[in-house]
Amino acid sequence: MAACPYDAIFINPEDHSAEKCNFCAHRIDVGLEPACVVVCPVEAILVGDMHDPDSKVARIVNRDPVNVRRPEKETQPKLFYKGAHQATLDPLAARRPDGELFMWSEQRTGTDYVVSGHPDYNNTSAAALLSYDVPHTIPWDWRVSLYTWTKGITAGAYLVPLLLVLLGFLKPESALWLQVAPVVSGAFLALTGALLIWDLEHPERFYLIFTRPQWRSWLVRGAFIIAGYSLVLALHFAASFFGNTTLPRLLMIAGLPLAALTAIYTAYLFAQAKARDMWQNPLLPPHLFVQSLLAGAGALLPFAAWLEPNVFAPLLWSLGALGLIHLLFIWGETTIVHPTAHARLAVREMTRGRYKVYFRTGVVLSLAGVFAPWLGLAAVPLALAGLLLFEHAYVQAGQSVPLA
Repeated sequence: MAACPYDAIFINPEDHSAEKCNFCAHRIDVGLEPACVVVCPVEAILVGDMHDPDSKVARIVNRDPVNVRRPEKETQPKLFYKGAHQATLDPLAARRPDGELFMWSEQRTGTDYVVSGHPDYNNTSAAALLSYDVPHTIPWDWRVSLYTWTKGITAGAYLVPLLLVLLGFLKPESALWLQVAPVVSGAFLALTGALLIWDLEHPERFYLIFTRPQWRSWLVRGAFIIAGYSLVLALHFAASFFGNTTLPRLLMIAGLPLAALTAIYTAYLFAQAKARDMWQNPLLPPHLFVQSLLAGAGALLPFAAWLEPNVFAPLLWSLGALGLIHLLFIWGETTIVHPTAHARLAVREMTRGRYKVYFRTGVVLSLAGVFAPWLGLAAVPLALAGLLLFEHAYVQAGQSVPLA
Protein backbone atom coordinates (compact mmCIF):
# COMPACT_ATOMS: atom_id res chain seq x y z
CA MET A 1 0.00 0.00 0.00
CA ALA A 2 2.80 2.43 0.84
CA ALA A 3 4.42 1.71 -2.50
CA CYS A 4 1.42 2.70 -4.66
CA PRO A 5 1.74 6.32 -5.87
CA TYR A 6 -1.99 6.44 -6.67
CA ASP A 7 -3.53 5.19 -3.41
CA ALA A 8 -5.24 2.50 -5.48
CA ILE A 9 -4.51 -0.36 -3.07
CA PHE A 10 -6.83 -0.65 -0.07
CA ILE A 11 -7.69 -3.06 2.73
CA ASN A 12 -10.92 -4.94 2.10
CA PRO A 13 -13.01 -4.36 5.25
CA GLU A 14 -14.49 -7.87 5.05
CA ASP A 15 -11.43 -10.09 4.69
CA HIS A 16 -8.77 -7.53 5.77
CA SER A 17 -6.62 -8.28 2.72
CA ALA A 18 -4.95 -5.79 0.39
CA GLU A 19 -6.84 -5.39 -2.87
CA LYS A 20 -7.20 -3.07 -5.84
CA CYS A 21 -9.28 -2.93 -9.02
CA ASN A 22 -8.50 -5.92 -11.26
CA PHE A 23 -10.55 -4.68 -14.25
CA CYS A 24 -13.15 -7.35 -13.42
CA ALA A 25 -10.79 -10.08 -14.60
CA HIS A 26 -13.54 -12.68 -14.28
CA ARG A 27 -15.55 -10.76 -16.90
CA ILE A 28 -12.60 -9.99 -19.17
CA ASP A 29 -11.73 -13.69 -19.26
CA VAL A 30 -15.11 -14.54 -20.80
CA GLY A 31 -15.10 -11.66 -23.29
CA LEU A 32 -17.14 -9.14 -21.28
CA GLU A 33 -16.25 -5.59 -20.27
CA PRO A 34 -15.72 -4.47 -16.66
CA ALA A 35 -18.85 -3.55 -14.73
CA CYS A 36 -17.89 0.13 -14.47
CA VAL A 37 -17.76 0.37 -18.27
CA VAL A 38 -21.07 -1.40 -18.79
CA VAL A 39 -23.10 0.68 -16.34
CA CYS A 40 -21.79 4.08 -17.50
CA PRO A 41 -24.36 5.53 -19.97
CA VAL A 42 -22.02 8.13 -21.51
CA GLU A 43 -18.82 6.08 -22.00
CA ALA A 44 -16.89 8.08 -19.41
CA ILE A 45 -14.78 4.95 -18.85
CA LEU A 46 -13.34 2.84 -21.65
CA VAL A 47 -11.03 -0.16 -21.57
CA GLY A 48 -9.25 -1.82 -24.45
CA ASP A 49 -6.10 -3.41 -25.80
CA MET A 50 -3.40 -0.78 -26.31
CA HIS A 51 -1.48 -3.22 -28.51
CA ASP A 52 -4.39 -3.43 -30.97
CA PRO A 53 -4.21 -0.28 -33.17
CA ASP A 54 -7.81 -0.83 -34.30
CA SER A 55 -9.25 -0.76 -30.75
CA LYS A 56 -11.21 2.32 -29.75
CA VAL A 57 -8.94 3.00 -26.76
CA ALA A 58 -5.78 2.81 -28.88
CA ARG A 59 -7.26 5.19 -31.47
CA ILE A 60 -8.17 7.77 -28.80
CA VAL A 61 -4.82 7.60 -27.03
CA ASN A 62 -2.87 7.80 -30.29
CA ARG A 63 -4.99 10.60 -31.75
CA ASP A 64 -6.14 12.88 -28.92
CA PRO A 65 -4.20 14.67 -26.17
CA VAL A 66 -4.31 12.59 -22.99
CA ASN A 67 -2.68 12.78 -19.56
CA VAL A 68 -1.40 10.28 -17.02
CA ARG A 69 -0.81 10.68 -13.31
CA ARG A 70 2.69 10.80 -11.78
CA PRO A 71 4.71 9.44 -14.72
CA GLU A 72 7.87 10.48 -12.84
CA LYS A 73 7.35 7.50 -10.54
CA GLU A 74 8.35 5.22 -13.44
CA THR A 75 5.33 2.96 -13.03
CA GLN A 76 4.53 3.27 -16.78
CA PRO A 77 0.86 4.13 -16.06
CA LYS A 78 -1.69 2.85 -18.57
CA LEU A 79 -4.62 4.83 -17.19
CA PHE A 80 -5.12 7.78 -19.54
CA TYR A 81 -7.28 10.83 -18.91
CA LYS A 82 -8.79 12.82 -21.77
CA GLY A 83 -9.60 16.48 -21.21
CA ALA A 84 -8.69 16.36 -17.52
CA HIS A 85 -7.56 19.57 -15.81
CA GLN A 86 -4.55 19.43 -13.52
CA ALA A 87 -6.82 20.23 -10.58
CA THR A 88 -8.62 16.91 -11.13
CA LEU A 89 -5.42 14.87 -11.41
CA ASP A 90 -3.22 16.32 -8.66
CA PRO A 91 -4.56 15.68 -5.13
CA LEU A 92 -2.78 18.84 -3.96
CA ALA A 93 -4.03 21.17 -6.67
CA ALA A 94 -7.61 21.80 -5.62
CA ARG A 95 -8.17 23.99 -2.57
CA ARG A 96 -9.88 22.64 0.52
CA PRO A 97 -13.01 24.57 1.52
CA ASP A 98 -12.94 26.62 4.69
CA GLY A 99 -13.71 24.48 7.70
CA GLU A 100 -13.18 21.43 5.52
CA LEU A 101 -16.95 21.24 4.94
CA PHE A 102 -17.19 19.58 1.54
CA MET A 103 -20.32 19.90 -0.59
CA TRP A 104 -20.75 16.22 -1.44
CA SER A 105 -18.89 14.35 1.30
CA GLU A 106 -17.93 14.43 4.95
CA GLN A 107 -14.41 14.01 6.26
CA ARG A 108 -12.96 12.23 9.23
CA THR A 109 -10.36 14.28 11.04
CA GLY A 110 -7.27 13.22 12.94
CA THR A 111 -3.69 12.14 12.30
CA ASP A 112 -4.83 8.70 11.08
CA TYR A 113 -6.56 10.10 7.98
CA VAL A 114 -5.39 11.93 4.88
CA VAL A 115 -7.65 14.29 2.92
CA SER A 116 -6.96 15.65 -0.56
CA GLY A 117 -5.86 19.24 -1.00
CA HIS A 118 -4.12 21.11 1.77
CA PRO A 119 -4.98 24.34 3.60
CA ASP A 120 -1.38 25.57 3.52
CA TYR A 121 -0.45 24.51 -0.01
CA ASN A 122 -1.00 27.46 -2.34
CA ASN A 123 -1.57 26.52 -5.96
CA THR A 124 -2.74 29.71 -7.64
CA SER A 125 -2.90 28.06 -11.05
CA ALA A 126 -5.96 26.06 -10.00
CA ALA A 127 -9.08 27.94 -8.94
CA ALA A 128 -10.78 24.65 -8.15
CA LEU A 129 -12.50 23.95 -4.84
CA LEU A 130 -12.64 20.42 -3.47
CA SER A 131 -16.24 19.26 -3.15
CA TYR A 132 -15.95 15.49 -2.84
CA ASP A 133 -13.34 13.23 -1.27
CA VAL A 134 -13.12 10.09 0.81
CA PRO A 135 -10.78 9.79 3.80
CA HIS A 136 -7.70 7.63 3.27
CA THR A 137 -6.18 5.92 6.27
CA ILE A 138 -2.43 6.00 6.84
CA PRO A 139 -1.24 2.40 6.30
CA TRP A 140 1.74 2.37 8.71
CA ASP A 141 0.79 3.41 12.24
CA TRP A 142 2.73 3.81 15.49
CA ARG A 143 3.85 0.17 15.41
CA VAL A 144 6.09 0.86 12.41
CA SER A 145 7.48 3.96 14.13
CA LEU A 146 8.23 1.89 17.24
CA TYR A 147 9.72 -0.90 15.13
CA THR A 148 12.32 1.45 13.61
CA TRP A 149 13.33 2.44 17.17
CA THR A 150 13.54 -1.09 18.60
CA LYS A 151 15.42 -2.27 15.51
CA GLY A 152 17.93 0.53 15.99
CA ILE A 153 18.57 -0.60 19.56
CA THR A 154 18.92 -4.27 18.62
CA ALA A 155 21.51 -3.47 15.96
CA GLY A 156 23.36 -0.82 17.96
CA ALA A 157 23.56 -2.82 21.19
CA TYR A 158 25.65 -5.36 19.27
CA LEU A 159 27.55 -3.00 16.97
CA VAL A 160 28.78 -0.64 19.69
CA PRO A 161 30.54 -3.24 21.91
CA LEU A 162 31.79 -5.02 18.78
CA LEU A 163 33.46 -1.81 17.60
CA LEU A 164 34.81 -1.18 21.09
CA VAL A 165 36.43 -4.63 21.04
CA LEU A 166 37.89 -4.08 17.57
CA LEU A 167 39.25 -0.67 18.56
CA GLY A 168 40.80 -2.01 21.76
CA PHE A 169 38.61 -0.14 24.26
CA LEU A 170 36.97 -3.34 25.46
CA LYS A 171 38.44 -6.75 26.17
CA PRO A 172 37.00 -9.74 24.26
CA GLU A 173 36.36 -11.40 27.65
CA SER A 174 34.28 -8.46 28.88
CA ALA A 175 30.79 -9.21 30.18
CA LEU A 176 29.53 -6.21 28.25
CA TRP A 177 30.47 -7.97 25.02
CA LEU A 178 29.91 -11.61 25.94
CA GLN A 179 26.65 -11.42 27.91
CA VAL A 180 25.05 -7.97 27.75
CA ALA A 181 25.31 -7.43 23.97
CA PRO A 182 23.49 -10.62 22.88
CA VAL A 183 20.88 -10.37 25.66
CA VAL A 184 19.92 -6.72 25.03
CA SER A 185 20.07 -7.14 21.26
CA GLY A 186 18.08 -10.36 21.40
CA ALA A 187 15.39 -8.89 23.64
CA PHE A 188 14.83 -5.90 21.37
CA LEU A 189 15.03 -8.13 18.30
CA ALA A 190 12.19 -10.24 19.70
CA LEU A 191 10.20 -7.06 20.29
CA THR A 192 10.98 -5.91 16.73
CA GLY A 193 9.73 -9.18 15.28
CA ALA A 194 6.57 -9.03 17.38
CA LEU A 195 5.83 -5.50 16.14
CA LEU A 196 6.38 -6.50 12.51
CA ILE A 197 4.04 -9.49 12.78
CA TRP A 198 1.48 -7.50 14.77
CA ASP A 199 1.38 -4.84 12.06
CA LEU A 200 0.35 -7.39 9.43
CA GLU A 201 -3.34 -7.59 8.56
CA HIS A 202 -2.97 -11.38 8.61
CA PRO A 203 -0.29 -12.10 11.25
CA GLU A 204 -0.84 -15.84 10.91
CA ARG A 205 0.56 -15.67 7.36
CA PHE A 206 3.96 -14.18 8.21
CA TYR A 207 5.66 -17.49 7.39
CA LEU A 208 4.85 -16.88 3.70
CA ILE A 209 7.69 -14.32 3.66
CA PHE A 210 10.07 -17.27 4.02
CA THR A 211 8.17 -19.93 2.05
CA ARG A 212 7.09 -17.74 -0.90
CA PRO A 213 9.59 -14.88 -0.90
CA GLN A 214 9.46 -12.03 -3.41
CA TRP A 215 13.19 -11.34 -3.58
CA ARG A 216 12.85 -7.89 -5.12
CA SER A 217 11.10 -6.68 -1.99
CA TRP A 218 13.16 -5.25 0.85
CA LEU A 219 10.45 -6.48 3.19
CA VAL A 220 11.57 -10.02 2.31
CA ARG A 221 15.26 -9.18 2.25
CA GLY A 222 14.95 -7.51 5.64
CA ALA A 223 13.20 -10.57 7.08
CA PHE A 224 16.08 -12.81 5.99
CA ILE A 225 18.64 -10.30 7.29
CA ILE A 226 16.92 -10.27 10.68
CA ALA A 227 16.75 -14.08 10.64
CA GLY A 228 20.49 -14.32 9.98
CA TYR A 229 21.22 -11.72 12.65
CA SER A 230 19.08 -13.58 15.20
CA LEU A 231 21.08 -16.75 14.50
CA VAL A 232 24.34 -14.89 15.18
CA LEU A 233 22.96 -13.53 18.46
CA ALA A 234 21.71 -16.99 19.51
CA LEU A 235 25.11 -18.59 18.85
CA HIS A 236 26.87 -15.71 20.60
CA PHE A 237 24.69 -16.10 23.69
CA ALA A 238 25.08 -19.89 23.73
CA ALA A 239 28.86 -19.61 23.45
CA SER A 240 29.09 -17.08 26.28
CA PHE A 241 26.74 -19.18 28.43
CA PHE A 242 29.12 -22.14 28.16
CA GLY A 243 32.24 -20.01 28.66
CA ASN A 244 33.46 -20.06 25.07
CA THR A 245 35.14 -16.72 24.30
CA THR A 246 36.50 -17.71 20.89
CA LEU A 247 33.23 -18.25 19.02
CA PRO A 248 31.85 -14.73 19.70
CA ARG A 249 34.97 -13.27 18.11
CA LEU A 250 34.58 -15.53 15.06
CA LEU A 251 30.93 -14.54 14.81
CA MET A 252 32.02 -10.93 14.31
CA ILE A 253 32.74 -11.81 10.68
CA ALA A 254 29.05 -12.38 10.03
CA GLY A 255 27.68 -10.29 12.88
CA LEU A 256 29.18 -6.97 11.78
CA PRO A 257 27.58 -6.85 8.30
CA LEU A 258 24.32 -8.41 9.49
CA ALA A 259 23.96 -5.90 12.33
CA ALA A 260 24.76 -3.02 9.97
CA LEU A 261 22.23 -4.29 7.43
CA THR A 262 19.64 -4.71 10.19
CA ALA A 263 20.16 -1.05 11.04
CA ILE A 264 19.89 0.35 7.51
CA TYR A 265 17.71 -1.98 5.40
CA THR A 266 14.58 -0.01 6.37
CA ALA A 267 15.93 2.91 4.31
CA TYR A 268 15.75 0.73 1.19
CA LEU A 269 12.30 -0.52 2.19
CA PHE A 270 11.12 3.08 2.54
CA ALA A 271 12.73 3.95 -0.81
CA GLN A 272 10.64 1.24 -2.46
CA ALA A 273 7.55 3.11 -1.24
CA LYS A 274 7.45 5.17 -4.44
CA ALA A 275 4.43 7.07 -3.20
CA ARG A 276 6.36 8.78 -0.41
CA ASP A 277 8.71 11.41 -1.78
CA MET A 278 10.24 12.41 1.56
CA TRP A 279 11.55 8.88 2.00
CA GLN A 280 13.42 8.96 -1.34
CA ASN A 281 16.47 10.21 0.52
CA PRO A 282 19.98 8.87 -0.29
CA LEU A 283 21.17 10.00 3.16
CA LEU A 284 18.63 7.84 4.99
CA PRO A 285 20.87 4.71 5.19
CA PRO A 286 23.76 6.50 6.94
CA HIS A 287 21.27 8.38 9.13
CA LEU A 288 19.68 5.10 10.27
CA PHE A 289 23.15 3.70 10.94
CA VAL A 290 24.00 6.69 13.13
CA GLN A 291 20.66 6.37 14.92
CA SER A 292 21.41 2.72 15.59
CA LEU A 293 24.80 3.46 17.10
CA LEU A 294 23.24 6.25 19.18
CA ALA A 295 20.51 3.93 20.46
CA GLY A 296 23.00 1.16 21.16
CA ALA A 297 25.34 3.42 23.10
CA GLY A 298 22.42 4.72 25.16
CA ALA A 299 21.09 1.22 25.91
CA LEU A 300 24.52 -0.04 27.03
CA LEU A 301 25.55 2.90 29.21
CA PRO A 302 23.75 1.69 32.38
CA PHE A 303 25.40 -1.72 32.04
CA ALA A 304 28.79 -0.13 31.38
CA ALA A 305 28.50 1.94 34.57
CA TRP A 306 27.94 -1.30 36.47
CA LEU A 307 30.20 -3.80 34.67
CA GLU A 308 32.81 -1.83 32.70
CA PRO A 309 33.58 1.56 34.32
CA ASN A 310 36.60 1.99 32.06
CA VAL A 311 34.41 2.31 28.93
CA PHE A 312 31.73 4.43 30.60
CA ALA A 313 33.38 7.74 29.65
CA PRO A 314 34.11 6.70 26.03
CA LEU A 315 30.49 5.62 25.67
CA LEU A 316 29.27 8.96 27.01
CA TRP A 317 31.43 10.87 24.54
CA SER A 318 30.28 8.55 21.76
CA LEU A 319 26.66 9.24 22.68
CA GLY A 320 27.37 12.98 22.56
CA ALA A 321 29.07 12.80 19.17
CA LEU A 322 26.39 10.54 17.68
CA GLY A 323 23.66 12.79 19.06
CA LEU A 324 25.26 15.77 17.32
CA ILE A 325 25.56 13.90 14.00
CA HIS A 326 21.94 12.81 14.33
CA LEU A 327 20.81 16.42 14.78
CA LEU A 328 22.91 17.49 11.79
CA PHE A 329 21.13 14.89 9.65
CA ILE A 330 17.78 16.25 10.85
CA TRP A 331 18.88 19.81 10.10
CA GLY A 332 19.86 18.80 6.58
CA GLU A 333 16.61 16.92 6.00
CA THR A 334 14.46 19.86 7.08
CA THR A 335 16.38 22.74 5.46
CA ILE A 336 17.38 21.31 2.08
CA VAL A 337 15.23 22.31 -0.91
CA HIS A 338 13.17 19.24 -1.79
CA PRO A 339 12.47 18.68 -5.50
CA THR A 340 8.74 17.86 -5.27
CA ALA A 341 5.69 19.40 -3.66
CA HIS A 342 4.93 16.07 -1.98
CA ALA A 343 8.30 16.03 -0.21
CA ARG A 344 8.02 19.69 0.79
CA LEU A 345 4.55 19.16 2.21
CA ALA A 346 5.64 16.07 4.15
CA VAL A 347 8.52 18.01 5.73
CA ARG A 348 6.11 20.83 6.53
CA GLU A 349 3.74 18.38 8.24
CA MET A 350 6.64 17.01 10.27
CA THR A 351 8.10 20.33 11.38
CA ARG A 352 5.11 22.69 11.48
CA GLY A 353 2.01 20.59 10.91
CA ARG A 354 0.20 17.79 12.65
CA TYR A 355 3.39 16.05 13.86
CA LYS A 356 5.27 19.13 15.03
CA VAL A 357 4.87 18.25 18.74
CA TYR A 358 6.54 14.85 18.24
CA PHE A 359 9.26 16.36 16.05
CA ARG A 360 10.12 19.38 18.18
CA THR A 361 10.00 17.45 21.44
CA GLY A 362 12.18 14.77 19.88
CA VAL A 363 14.76 17.33 18.77
CA VAL A 364 14.84 19.01 22.21
CA LEU A 365 15.24 15.68 24.00
CA SER A 366 17.92 14.61 21.52
CA LEU A 367 19.97 17.61 22.65
CA ALA A 368 20.38 15.77 25.95
CA GLY A 369 22.39 13.16 24.08
CA VAL A 370 24.74 15.84 22.80
CA PHE A 371 25.42 16.90 26.40
CA ALA A 372 25.77 13.32 27.66
CA PRO A 373 29.40 13.78 28.78
CA TRP A 374 28.14 16.35 31.31
CA LEU A 375 24.70 14.91 32.10
CA GLY A 376 25.87 11.33 32.59
CA LEU A 377 23.25 8.59 32.83
CA ALA A 378 20.47 11.17 33.01
CA ALA A 379 20.98 11.78 29.30
CA VAL A 380 20.18 8.18 28.31
CA PRO A 381 16.36 8.07 28.72
CA LEU A 382 16.07 11.58 27.29
CA ALA A 383 18.13 10.78 24.20
CA LEU A 384 16.30 7.47 23.57
CA ALA A 385 12.90 9.13 24.02
CA GLY A 386 13.93 11.92 21.65
CA LEU A 387 14.96 9.39 19.03
CA LEU A 388 11.64 7.56 19.36
CA LEU A 389 9.60 10.74 18.99
CA PHE A 390 11.57 11.80 15.93
CA GLU A 391 11.11 8.37 14.35
CA HIS A 392 7.36 8.61 14.87
CA ALA A 393 7.18 12.08 13.34
CA TYR A 394 9.30 11.00 10.35
CA VAL A 395 7.38 7.80 9.60
CA GLN A 396 3.94 9.36 9.98
CA ALA A 397 4.70 12.65 8.19
CA GLY A 398 6.00 10.75 5.18
CA GLN A 399 2.52 9.23 4.77
CA SER A 400 0.57 12.43 5.41
CA VAL A 401 0.48 13.72 1.83
CA PRO A 402 -2.70 12.86 -0.10
CA LEU A 403 -2.21 10.67 -3.18
CA ALA A 404 -5.73 10.49 -4.61
